Amino acid sequence: MKTATRYIIKQVVMGMVIATVVLLPLFSFFDLLDQLDDVGKGTYQTSDAFLYTFLLMPRRFIQLAPFIALLGTVGALGKLAVNLELVALRVAGLSPIQISMAPIAIGIAMLIGIALLEQFIAPQLQQQAITSRAVALDKTAELGKGLGIWTRNERNILRIGEMLPPNRAIDIEIMHFDKQGFLAMHSHAEYAEIVDEQLWKLHNVTVRTFTEKNIALTSASSVEWQSFLRAEDIATLTKPPESLSPLELVRHAAFLQATGQKADAYLMAIWRKVGSALMTLAMILLAIPFIFGLAREGLGSKLVLASIVGVSVYLLDQIIANAALLLHLNPVLISLLPSLTLITLAILWLRRIF
Repeated sequence: MKTATRYIIKQVVMGMVIATVVLLPLFSFFDLLDQLDDVGKGTYQTSDAFLYTFLLMPRRFIQLAPFIALLGTVGALGKLAVNLELVALRVAGLSPIQISMAPIAIGIAMLIGIALLEQFIAPQLQQQAITSRAVALDKTAELGKGLGIWTRNERNILRIGEMLPPNRAIDIEIMHFDKQGFLAMHSHAEYAEIVDEQLWKLHNVTVRTFTEKNIALTSASSVEWQSFLRAEDIATLTKPPESLSPLELVRHAAFLQATGQKADAYLMAIWRKVGSALMTLAMILLAIPFIFGLAREGLGSKLVLASIVGVSVYLLDQIIANAALLLHLNPVLISLLPSLTLITLAILWLRRIF
């Protein structure tokens, strides 16, 4: 039994390796073509495009993992069925459930591997790719645009116009309110250097102090300011949510909520990562009845049908996720619903077959 199980695991792993070898270079090639359009802009060269594509490969693998799992499992088990090896395994005493446990075990191992990639490898490489590309294209200011870098703490509100790596903020506004909620002081700085953990050096500063009788205007070439926002928080807030690790997402979603700001994009990114990992397991579960439930179909037909199902699920998942952000729907429900629905359907299909 153990020998047979190891053989099935080996075949499924080989199927997934083949699927990875086909899909990952293909989608990375599309990424490269997209980057080659920017070659010649700023200091962005062909080598930068190749580097960007290479650094993005772990993230692309995570995104492709559900399809790799589906096609790899269907291909491996389908090959065993075509060669009548599944029949031989059943004659040897393995039940369909025992045969199914091998790819399920691989799915669980993939979940662990994806979690490690998500936490320790993919985010760092993706962020390096984004930053190096922006620097080469001379678009570093765009790193912080579109995310609305506003934050507050007690009676203070901070707005940052743009972030420039490594530690410079552009167009700073600091608003201080009194106990009654009225604006007491408004400071504006052309730029700021983040000196250490929370010490900022503001340059070309204009300060307006509001009283009941008048408005006092003062200016200074530079002022040191103790920020309530840590440098690492600023750096994270300027990165796309999908490029952050799960722990970073949890920490910054909590930070935004604690300061009364919207954390929808970060919450959605957290649960999308969970949903994507579960989708990998769901695809493996769905692949099993493809083999046992469509026994008369050829391997090619099964792979085509599996591809159609995979693409359909991906497109539907993207539509639901984007609609959820626009309509402010529950991120947990929206992110987990597709994978949990597939798992339920696969289990019901398996029960019907077995």
